[in-house]
Amino acid sequence: MSAPYNIRVVGDPVLRASAAEITDIDGKLVKLAHDMLDTMYEAPGLGLAAPQIGVGKRLFVYDLDPEARADPHVLVNPRIVESDGEWTYEEGCLSIPGLSFEIVRPKVVHLVGVDLDGNEVSIEADELTARLFQHELDHLDGVLMTERMDPDTKKQALKEIRRIRDGFEVAPRETSGFFS
Repeated sequence: MSAPYNIRVVGDPVLRASAAEITDIDGKLVKLAHDMLDTMYEAPGLGLAAPQIGVGKRLFVYDLDPEARADPHVLVNPRIVESDGEWTYEEGCLSIPGLSFEIVRPKVVHLVGVDLDGNEVSIEADELTARLFQHELDHLDGVLMTERMDPDTKKQALKEIRRIRDGFEVAPRETSGFFS
């Protein structure tokens, strides 16, 4: 099966733009979400934000067990209303393929949004799930993970990104820490 969408990679201007609020949940949006899940699973990743496929809408999909494809979720107009703590974890991104870096983010978040049925969603999340939410929300705000790095890590990341763009090979990666 071929992914319905190509994932945009670092350097694409759509990744730097803020996504627009969604005002209407209709059949087209539901289809978009399902196509995003198929694209995310094929990548493979744990999450995917609409801007990563060139769609400037405040929507992301995720599944913490992508191999089983048993627990997919869609969040419309999500936002974090509270965060706490600090957690360092090696984070990757489908829009920065093949690379991962340690990034410090809040350990616990409270996220609110809407599902595809228009129901309000409120989720308290910690560690990996909290990180995934923060990572996807960054995409909705036009922020890449490189902006969350300390200066030395960012310098190393940008150097590696340039190597990839110039056609050098990168070692294969595991999917456990790759969100979108």
